[in-house]
Amino acid sequence: MPKLDLERLVPVAGELFFSRNDPNDVRLGDVVQRGIAAYADASVVILGFPEDEGVRRNGGRPGAAEAPAAIRRCLYRMGIAGLTELALVDLGDTPPAPTLEERHDLHMAVVAQIIADGKRLLVLGGGNDVAYPDYVGLTAATGPALALNLDAHYDVRADTPRNSGTPYRQLIDEGRLAPTNYHVIGAQPFANSPVYTAFLEKCGAQVTTLQMARSRGVTATVEHITTESSATTIFWGFDMDVVNAAEAPGVSAPNPLGMRGDEFCALAELAGRDPRTRLIELSEVCPPYDLDLRTCRLAAAMLWYALHGFAKGMG
Repeated sequence: MPKLDLERLVPVAGELFFSRNDPNDVRLGDVVQRGIAAYADASVVILGFPEDEGVRRNGGRPGAAEAPAAIRRCLYRMGIAGLTELALVDLGDTPPAPTLEERHDLHMAVVAQIIADGKRLLVLGGGNDVAYPDYVGLTAATGPALALNLDAHYDVRADTPRNSGTPYRQLIDEGRLAPTNYHVIGAQPFANSPVYTAFLEKCGAQVTTLQMARSRGVTATVEHITTESSATTIFWGFDMDVVNAAEAPGVSAPNPLGMRGDEFCALAELAGRDPRTRLIELSEVCPPYDLDLRTCRLAAAMLWYALHGFAKGMG
């Protein structure tokens, strides 16, 4: 896979890095490093993918292109308790391209390079179509990975062209993801076609509805999946529409009966603590439909817990 010069990434606006200028109240915006100059010494990288063409193609509510900036604005206001030893850099955003397919190619090249350089990566989408270049880029550097899609939807639509509902179908059909390594967690039966349920059953992928996960405990259910897996690398896709609409109204496809915010954040910490986790992505936040930054703040909290998990795992 060709490398993309990381200098081509789009820098993050300085005003998103919040600071109180108070040594007694240090925030993430005070300590996160910025840009390529800090890359070599970083252990964890944040990368944005501000794109919602895949959502538009899938008939969802556009606006996810605004998510990386909106999420950063909330994330960098948060405190640093438990994160002080984490070498964190925000590299910026994948550059734009004429088509979604070309932007995916650019993004997967960036992901592959970051992972090959030994970093752990947090990706801020964008639509959930980002799962395709994220997984391809990750596995180009690591080999096959367990894929956990925390989502109300399966994302295995047989659509052309690609969109936010097709990424895992693309990966399976292209032989990049073994179906037995694909788990959908938090799925809602009313949000998915029986045609795609049958497809996943036939190929051997695993679907855990939210009701099934809660019967055992959401965190315990996911921890059982990861513990039982012999995979050496884990990919985590956190689609914000797995969360109930009362706590996450600003998403591309609102979910009336989704996961609670505390369950969502607990899974993020679980993901960060597993040493096999190399990439965690967050997708489908749609700021134009948010209420009082409710969704963006929860997205930021989820990322904070992922970072906390990384810090604990590295400690």
